[in-house]
Formats: sequence, structure tokens, C-alpha cells
Amino acid sequence: MSPKALLSRLPVDPYIMAIFCLASGLPAYGSGTIVARYATNAAIALLFFLHGARLSPQAALAGASHWRLHIVVLASTFVLFPALGLGAKALFPRLLTPPLWTGVILLCALPSTVQSSIAFTSIARGNVPTALCAATASNLLGMGLTPFRSGCCSARRVASRRAAPATWRR
Repeated sequence: MSPKALLSRLPVDPYIMAIFCLASGLPAYGSGTIVARYATNAAIALLFFLHGARLSPQAALAGASHWRLHIVVLASTFVLFPALGLGAKALFPRLLTPPLWTGVILLCALPSTVQSSIAFTSIARGNVPTALCAATASNLLGMGLTPFRSGCCSARRVASRRAAPATWRR
């Protein structure tokens, strides 16, 4: 079976595969990272522009009116994923060091990026206006909730380190 026939049978977007292979084969080093950063920002701006240009105000309002979906998205982002991170830490406390567990839990508490939400929804041929509204709401709430929640997590960790015997601190 030819590689082209094999790729056509996989449920993977060939554009995403090409970008993955290009980034894996030619990673950015040195001054190339500056070019890659600007190219990434331009691609994200183009993505927003193209989706925004196609989006009518009525479609955006219709996307914003899916309140049950937005509740599920917000509950997943701010309750389910942090709970999964805390549950993994409770089940496997020695799997990672405490600073790495703090990073995992912080990562679980962060909302997804708007561009990935739009891109994945668009690739799946889903409701892009609703995904845009849900991701925007999640990110706006995340700007306030994430520092507060990570500060609480860090304060607990600092307090537990102060209470721990000196032999435990490394």
C-alpha cells in the first residue's frame, strides 16, 4: 500500500501532519526562533481573521446563547481537569517530584487556547461560533481564576514546606 493511500485512510488532517513533520525535522534554533515566533503570531492572527471574517454577528450571538454547552465547557475546564490532576497526584504521589506535580496541577487548571479550540472544532466540522464563544469565556474567566487558584496551591505548598522537618526539604 502506498504512503498516500495509507494517509488517506487515517482520520488525520494532512496539513497538520505536514506541520508536525516540518517542525520535528527542522526545529527552530538561534535567530530562527525569532522568525518562528513572528510566523506563529501571524498564523494565529490569520486564523482569527479568517474565522472572524466568516462569522456574522447573528452566528456569534447564536453561539453565545448555547448556555448549557458553556456550562459544560466551564465545568470541564475549571472543575473536571483540576480534579483529574489532583486525583492523579493522590493516586500516584511518588510518580513525580512535588515541583512537577505543582506544574501538572497548574497545567490542569489552565483553560485551552482559543486558537486550538477553533482549529480543532473547524477540523471536526463543528460549530465554530459556539467554540469561539466558549473558549473566549473560558479564557476571560481563566485570567482571573488561574492566578488565584495557583496562588492558593503555592501558598499551601509553601506552608507545608515550612512545617516539614529539615530532612524532608530537598
